Amino acid sequence: MSKLSICCLGAGYVGGPTMAMIAAKCPDIKVTVTDPNEARIVAWNTDQLPVYEPGLDKVVASARGKNLFFSTDVKGAIKAADIIFVCVGTPTKTQGVGAGRAADLKYIEAAARMIAEVAEGPKIIVEKSTIPVRTASSMLTILRSNSKNGTFQVLSNPEFLAEGTAVADLENPDRVLIGGEQTPEGLAAMEKVVSIYARWVPREKILTTNLWSSELSKLVANAFLAQRISSINAISGLCEATGADVDEVARAIGSDSRIGAKFLKASVGFGGSCFQKDILDLVYLCEHFGLPEVAAYWESVVKMNDWQKSRFSARIVNDLFSTVSGKHIAILGFAFKKDTNDTRETAAISVCHNLLKEGAKVVVYDPRVPEAQIRSDVLGSEKNPNLVVVKSALEACQGAHAVAVLTEWDEFKGLDFKKIHEAMYKPAFLFDGRNILPHAKLKEMGFRVFAIGKTV
Repeated sequence: MSKLSICCLGAGYVGGPTMAMIAAKCPDIKVTVTDPNEARIVAWNTDQLPVYEPGLDKVVASARGKNLFFSTDVKGAIKAADIIFVCVGTPTKTQGVGAGRAADLKYIEAAARMIAEVAEGPKIIVEKSTIPVRTASSMLTILRSNSKNGTFQVLSNPEFLAEGTAVADLENPDRVLIGGEQTPEGLAAMEKVVSIYARWVPREKILTTNLWSSELSKLVANAFLAQRISSINAISGLCEATGADVDEVARAIGSDSRIGAKFLKASVGFGGSCFQKDILDLVYLCEHFGLPEVAAYWESVVKMNDWQKSRFSARIVNDLFSTVSGKHIAILGFAFKKDTNDTRETAAISVCHNLLKEGAKVVVYDPRVPEAQIRSDVLGSEKNPNLVVVKSALEACQGAHAVAVLTEWDEFKGLDFKKIHEAMYKPAFLFDGRNILPHAKLKEMGFRVFAIGKTV
């Protein structure tokens, strides 16, 4: 192990933290994280990391420059590595066959072709990106058809990180899953990767399977988690109509050991890079293999999530006397969850879109998401003077007709809402899309409060 060298293709939310943890736990292994995006690599080599995760800066600092390196020399790192982790993006296709559902594998294919071009000798390729079942077979075909001097084993090692707790998830994972071909060579390759994780993960938590089971497990895990969120969000609408409290319902059913309490928190809707993308990919696979009923079932999870976001936006418009035209709506939080700067598929994008269409002035504050990212997500290349991004929650709420909490940042729980109320138009509306605020106290202050799944 003393001479083992790892290369990672992709310096994003998966590649950066995962490789930093491996380097920190295995100081005798050289780990090089590569990306053609020079600005991203520069950021990884500074104190302003491109990925925000609590505790990540300390993990990176403990190994960077010793056995952890960030580089744009992708080919050089591939050539020197024994094990190559592929952590490139697999976004949903926007055109062609499977558009809107299937994963776009162009970056996976490009990675395989680059590895085949420069690799010499035996290499273990580890799929870390979320990919459809049987992608490993495609990668092997490309590698073995185009390489002159390389021999390859392709493994699947899906990530199960939750953004905001990625460092803790890497430090103490529920499980590490590694899939490979059930041949002597494949089993030996799996054992080599197992031995890396076993430096700090108990061996009983490291699961080994065949390739196809490993690839599918990632999609299914995210689908099951998203299903729970959509299920409780569906019930939140019924709670509002009947006078039930969604948190009390969640506590009651979550106490059943057969169900469990996790992922039963009602909200304005789930977001992030994985849930919607992976479910849609699962839908496409089911359709491809002639299982339309299964496809429709999983697609309903995404439809319910879209409904929850549009329902929240509609509630704002309806409560503000059926019009928000020219009204100032403060949006507190833009990231899809707290403790991350990731905005992919965040519910805030849909809510902001809908309010801007209604003619509202939308004023956004998020403690970690930069203004350029917010504008790009909401407007793309367009311009709209009704979208304003500010530097503090108090500034966002100054002169507002309504406040909408869309990310559960801890700082929002400690805001001076009495001062905020005084600075707003009356009646002052507050829409808690995360159910993190003291609703009774806010009502006493004079707010008109709406909370997901509650009659306040």
